[in-house]
Amino acid sequence: MNPTTPDPWHTLRRHTAARIALGRAGVSLPTTEWLRFAQAHALARDAVHLPFEVDALGAALHRHAFEVIVSGSAAADRATYLTRPDLGRRLPEGEAERLAALPGGGTDVALVVGDGLSARGVHAHAVPLLVELRPRLEAAGFTLGAVVLARQCRVALGDPIAQARGAQAVIVLLGERPGLSSPDSLGAYLTWQPRPGTPDSARNCVSNIRPPEGMAYAEAAHKIAWLLAAARARGGTGVALKDNSDREAIDGPAIVRGLSATVSQVVQVRVDAP
Repeated sequence: MNPTTPDPWHTLRRHTAARIALGRAGVSLPTTEWLRFAQAHALARDAVHLPFEVDALGAALHRHAFEVIVSGSAAADRATYLTRPDLGRRLPEGEAERLAALPGGGTDVALVVGDGLSARGVHAHAVPLLVELRPRLEAAGFTLGAVVLARQCRVALGDPIAQARGAQAVIVLLGERPGLSSPDSLGAYLTWQPRPGTPDSARNCVSNIRPPEGMAYAEAAHKIAWLLAAARARGGTGVALKDNSDREAIDGPAIVRGLSATVSQVVQVRVDAP
């Protein structure tokens, strides 16, 4: 006799990597599902501590004709990075001056690739995303600098790097905090006019870039390029910038303008109503 009671939703599992329809054995999880949970937890922990393979990533970028600069935060090692988040957000003494002195600065966009909390996600997805993203940004009229590979990097480290490189905007590709079903997810963080001290509310994020389970590279590249072009037009990112890239891709700009006009008329009628 099978002591496991299957979950009636088990057919939905083929549509997601999320932990759903696990079934039960009495009042507990089945042993198989408990072991899968333990494995997922171990993979998530390993992703946090996996070393950032800068040399291999740099070589892969060179094969696609990207220039590379290697840098890092003020966190000297992984233990410091995890216990002192503030050090992961700033450059060590003298690094800003070194970056500023390197050739190739003054571009529109600084590209920063950091390990974040999942070097595994960066190793898997950063290069193919950049390959998809570069022609879209260039077609929109943006000039791109060398890719800065930053060890022990948090999102805000892109701000002093971009400032030192004289860029108007920064795109930071970072390994996201691992989940039990996603130890290899990549996030892209966009900031217009980045400076040290820029709040997180002044950024836009495109997250869960990890095909096939998450967002595809082409879709992510489209969103990032759209957001950056919109940021240039509006002069800012973050709460000042809504991501309407999906709506424009489906409906077209003319229909979006018509929809905006209709919404404005409805709002005006409601405001004027007694």
